[in-house]
Amino acid sequence: MKLSRSLSGAVAMALSGVLAAVLSLLSAEPARADQTGLRAADPSVLRVGGTYVSVQSAGGGIVVRQAASTDALDSAPARQVWSDTRDRGEVWAPEIVMDGGRYYIYFSAGRGPAHRMYVISSASPDSGYTAETRLALPDDKWAIDGTLFTFNGQRWFVWSGWAGDTNVEQNLYIARMSSPTTPTGARYVISQPRESWERVVGNPFINEGPEPIKDPNGQLHIVYSANGSWSEQYCLADLRLRAGGDPTYVWDWYKSNGCLFGSNRATMMPGWDPTLYVNGPGHHTFVLLHGDIGTSPPAGPRFPSMFHAVPKGTPYSWENRYWYTGTFCWWGNTTYSRANVPGPNSDTGWSLKFFE
Repeated sequence: MKLSRSLSGAVAMALSGVLAAVLSLLSAEPARADQTGLRAADPSVLRVGGTYVSVQSAGGGIVVRQAASTDALDSAPARQVWSDTRDRGEVWAPEIVMDGGRYYIYFSAGRGPAHRMYVISSASPDSGYTAETRLALPDDKWAIDGTLFTFNGQRWFVWSGWAGDTNVEQNLYIARMSSPTTPTGARYVISQPRESWERVVGNPFINEGPEPIKDPNGQLHIVYSANGSWSEQYCLADLRLRAGGDPTYVWDWYKSNGCLFGSNRATMMPGWDPTLYVNGPGHHTFVLLHGDIGTSPPAGPRFPSMFHAVPKGTPYSWENRYWYTGTFCWWGNTTYSRANVPGPNSDTGWSLKFFE
């Protein structure tokens, strides 16, 4: 009897401990968004070995930082790698990539409708860059947020731009590249802001900040920002190229049925939750080895990303945007659907989950 009572007491104590641990986990506050000290927009970061390299527009030029982690980038010294000595105008959203062991920084510069894409390059991440060269993008229209990537052995350039010469809407375009600095052939539209959830804020309606990545099935994705960047409706959405699809054919691209990373539940894709600690997350970067989508992560664990957003409780404005470190993972068996369009009206495959 004594043994039985002793065992009963031990079991009760063990159960009590387990229950306390479970309750503690359930009541624990989720990890807060990791806000850096960089009060800035449009992060672009890649990894080279154990070093993280970021690029940012600042002071009418472009600066590069290097650190041992994404969290340490804000305290790393900023080295200016390019200055606007030719008075190109506003310098927006530089993107750093590597191609053939060389660093390339693409950025938009201009005033009003004169914005065009430029590129500088160097053998070193933070010094020795060439003078800027204007990319001869097909049709020569307003262009921002461009970046280079290689998919199926072909270099591509993807950017946000206007169809004509007036600011009606910002579409996503893609073109082939014969080298990191030379577009070839036509431009092709791959996305227009025509869904109700990406037209909550307009004048103009916006698709911008395209970032390529390859999923565990080898399919190409372009994750982009939708809705006005001047509002808390700003969010991330996804374009998935169907298996075996043609990147230049708009109907081979399938769009997520809502935001995948945003702060407003009404515009989120079903099954995706809004942010807890930030408003208007967008214009992100996948932190890939050498910035190469060939190093895109597998299914399973989370991998680093960065994005800009405004802390909840702070008035939403461009001046209040910070860089944040976050993570993402692949989310399988996700159907993107559409109606009244050529070809199949749905496609099932990998999507993404983003975390603050």
